[in-house]
Amino acid sequence: MNLTPKEIVKYLDEYIIGQFEAKKAIAIALRNRHRRLQLTPEMQEEIMPKNILMIGSTGVGKTEIARRMAKMMGLPFVKVEASKYTEVGFVGRDVESMVRDLMMASINITRADHKEKNADQIELHVEKKIIEKLLPSLPKGASDEKKSDYQRSYGKMRQKFRDGELDELEIEVEISSSSSELSDSSLPPEVVKVQESFIKILGSNQKNIKKTLKVKEAKEALKNEASEKLLDFEAIKLEAKNRAENGGIIFIDEIDKVAVSSHSSNRSDPSKEGVQRDLLPIVEGSDVNTKYGIVKTDHILFISAGAFHLSKPSDLIPELQGRFPLRVELNSLSEEILYKILTQPKNSLLKQYIELLKTEKVDLIFEDDAVKAIAKISQLTNEKTEDIGARRLHTVIEKVLEDISYSADEFAGEEIRVTKDLVHEKLDSIVEDEDSSRYIL
Repeated sequence: MNLTPKEIVKYLDEYIIGQFEAKKAIAIALRNRHRRLQLTPEMQEEIMPKNILMIGSTGVGKTEIARRMAKMMGLPFVKVEASKYTEVGFVGRDVESMVRDLMMASINITRADHKEKNADQIELHVEKKIIEKLLPSLPKGASDEKKSDYQRSYGKMRQKFRDGELDELEIEVEISSSSSELSDSSLPPEVVKVQESFIKILGSNQKNIKKTLKVKEAKEALKNEASEKLLDFEAIKLEAKNRAENGGIIFIDEIDKVAVSSHSSNRSDPSKEGVQRDLLPIVEGSDVNTKYGIVKTDHILFISAGAFHLSKPSDLIPELQGRFPLRVELNSLSEEILYKILTQPKNSLLKQYIELLKTEKVDLIFEDDAVKAIAKISQLTNEKTEDIGARRLHTVIEKVLEDISYSADEFAGEEIRVTKDLVHEKLDSIVEDEDSSRYIL
């Protein structure tokens, strides 16, 4: 998708309130990737991605900005937490597994695109297979008259199939029980090879299982079978590898958790510094062996994020700092911003709760004063206790709607208004008691 930085920011504005500087930095980084691909191969190799370090408290939108952006552009994207990794030689996940995860994400996106492109072919394959089950084939040496009758019957059956008239009929279909060749695996390639060797020794794990299904269920079951036969998996792998290498984004959250604070009594924490040193070659550009071939990380965009409450960016090892040249600080959320988060985004929390209760035939209405009260209480609680940003809104609204959600079936067909008084009735006593506020909100 070829969007200008302004168009990218405009899209992000529909889902995330404020944080313009962070949106702008990411929009420019994405646009530069598009610009790079317009250059000669020699120049493309010279231009490295400008990795971004996002600094801000939890719940201010760091992850959401990166996730929305990747979804909008249809790019391979993975979010990982730096604190989950251990340095080489210790028990735990090694940093190279994030690249294997990215390659898997790229495989899934590419496969979905190929399925969409070949949707008509897949549909025809499924249609033919089901109709042949319903209409016994002609014996060998059948006369031309019988062949003609068969073609007419086939045509009628196909029309009924397309009109959905056969959906409730039951048929027996044969489905492969083996997982696709492109199954998920974040395991190191050497482990995968051992697994594959065992399968060869013990025999293939592929079995065909006969199932009796309704036609509408058989359609879906056979679509996977059809895509296995019709899609070119080698082409998918090559395209996915190219997407991962030139468009992939790895979002490393909690990068501050592997920084060693200058105030720490143990300045040289080997496990934390070890993870940073293991990260360095991945971010700088190296070759990572995956189940689907070697992936070069030179042009993958890395976005790291952290709150940096107990440490600061300069506590990261200098070499790693240098690989994140763009720094963006995200603002804490004010009462006004929290109010806008509740009312403006396409997928706002209030809209989500309204739609959830509509399933119980309850018409939920939030009065404006009530929304302002929720924003004020959320901001006040963030100030008094741990600042968890917009995530506080989830807790506060859940507490306000607790009884309504619990007894929703009793209010079917009714309109329920969430008023300012209701908000204060539910929350004032909790907010006033600091201990209650800390543990309940």
